[in-house]
Amino acid sequence: MNTNEIAGKECTSFGAQDLTFDAYTNRRTNLGELGISRALPIRDRRMIGPWCFLDRFGPMTFSAGKPMNVPPHPHIGLQTVTWLLEGEILHTDSIDSEAVVRPGGVNVMTAGAGIAHAEETPLKNSGVLNGVQLWVALPDSHRHTSPSFASIEKVPVIESQAGILQLIAGKFSDADLSTPYYSEIIGLGINIHPGKSFEINVDPTFEHAMLVLEGDCSFEGQQLEQETLYYLGTCRNNISISTQIGSQLLLVGGPPFPEKILMWWNFVARTSDEIAKARADWEETNSFGTVRGFHQTRLSAPSLARFAQPNPAS
Repeated sequence: MNTNEIAGKECTSFGAQDLTFDAYTNRRTNLGELGISRALPIRDRRMIGPWCFLDRFGPMTFSAGKPMNVPPHPHIGLQTVTWLLEGEILHTDSIDSEAVVRPGGVNVMTAGAGIAHAEETPLKNSGVLNGVQLWVALPDSHRHTSPSFASIEKVPVIESQAGILQLIAGKFSDADLSTPYYSEIIGLGINIHPGKSFEINVDPTFEHAMLVLEGDCSFEGQQLEQETLYYLGTCRNNISISTQIGSQLLLVGGPPFPEKILMWWNFVARTSDEIAKARADWEETNSFGTVRGFHQTRLSAPSLARFAQPNPAS
């Protein structure tokens, strides 16, 4: 692989084989009026299991316009996951899908061999936006699969006296998300009631990471901050989190990803040649198809000669 041909980023899931506890400050950026806090990828932590991208956007309020307004753009080799705390996002794509994701649901798009899509605030909206968007790297055995899309209105919910879990990816306890993921994976939205401690049993072969979304919480006697990704390594059988005023956080994990990937712009591939071909297909042909709906513009791919940040609203 000659990565000098493009300014992409090689990503490997270096799973710590111990009870690691590392903190990584997120990087702040903007997508128009929309504030973004990027947790993955960052310089010192590229992947958590198969998870290779994590953006936190909002919370924000608005009275007009479209704070989320991402024109059609392409993807290969990944799945996108959209999960909201507040608000609505309209998804349209080139396989004729159209769906609005709302709190309590999740949109999962499998790019596979190639898909184009757009995401925007719908005309009928609540005037708030608050959530996360993630990518899952597809393993080599499935990264050329046909593209697909699933919109789940209500994800599985597990309630206890300490709080509420929402399963957005994988399996947990007796709950199983019907949407296909192609690696072992876990994604949990955790809402902890004020003054409670929440203990979660986890797979010790998985590496895990946490991101505080709202409120206050502590882990192993240490107060956790927002806009910080906390990496927990592997070898844990359970995770216990406490709060005083109540909190909401995201827990993601999976076995250390066994393959090295190459990320550039909206593409997850293995070689620079694959990236160059995907870019040419987007710029010069209609092989990704036409995104459903009316869109005045579409995103142009950057030059291969420079590093292209992953699209923060993907």
